[in-house]
This record gives sequence, structure tokens and C-alpha cells, in this order.
Amino acid sequence: MKVFGFTGHSGSGKTTLIEAMLPVFAARGLKVNVLKHSHHDIQFEPPTKDSARFRAAGAQEVVIATPYRIARFEELRGALEPTLDTLLARLAPADLTLVESFTDAAIPKLEVFRPALGKPLRNAADPYVVAIASDSALNLTSCDAAIETILPVWPLNEPATIAQLILQYLEIPQC
Repeated sequence: MKVFGFTGHSGSGKTTLIEAMLPVFAARGLKVNVLKHSHHDIQFEPPTKDSARFRAAGAQEVVIATPYRIARFEELRGALEPTLDTLLARLAPADLTLVESFTDAAIPKLEVFRPALGKPLRNAADPYVVAIASDSALNLTSCDAAIETILPVWPLNEPATIAQLILQYLEIPQC
């Protein structure tokens, strides 16, 4: 399975970029998984729904199956959060898995960067960042310091171009 990550500050557009690229990959006949990390405790359904009630009552894992989709909920109940490798192993086979916000993962990543957020690039500390996607040229001055990088800068507002560049980087054959 080919894996490619996305990193960047909150509000930089990681989710929006991934969402815009998914139809591009699908149009090329590729099966794509997405794995997203969050530091927040997310509510997936109202507490009155059956699956939430089962989990609240002590079930370790609850699976809901419908003719339209399957949802799997697992309660960690104090156990360590699974590693990226563990989570990747649980996914269905795919041509490509996009990973959002596993910042410390040892996988090739694209840093999504918007100078307007006023936050610094993160790539200097991450040897796995292979390129930057930005909505601005990076020869700007920000906070009185030049933003410089030796990494390629990809056009953030061109998801089809970024999708193509990811496929080339990962050497995924295209139909």
C-alpha cells in the first residue's frame, strides 16, 4: 500500500485539499483510503443511538452494518492509541492511503502552508516533508523574516496538479 501524508497548522486547508483530490484519484480508477488523526474526543452519534448506548454500557467494539456503509467504533478505555502502522493494517486494500495530521509519522508528507495564518513552516524539523503546498509564493517576507525552503512548492489551489505530483512521487501507475 502506498501512503502519503499531509501536515500543517490547523486551518491551513489539509482536509479541503484531500477532499478536492479524492475525485481526481477516483477518475483515474484508483482506490483511495483516508486516515485522519485528531487530538479531540469526537462524538460520532447522539448518545441515545444504539451503537453509542452499547459502547457506554461497556462494549469494546461496535460495528454497524447497513446496505450503504459500515461503521466500526472501538473504545480504547485507557489503552494506548494505536500506531499509524496498526491503523494502516486495519484498512481495506487500496492503491493509495492519504494520511492527515499524523505529524510525527515516518512517511512522505506534504506540508500545507498558508502564510496568511502567520505561523511558521514546520518542515525544517521534519525530514519526511517532501514538498510544500502553498497559496502564495514562498519568497515573501513574514514577521520580518524571509520564508525560504529548498523543497518544491506545489500550487495549493490546484488539487489536480498536486494529485498528479503525488502519484509521480509515489510512482503509482496511472491509467
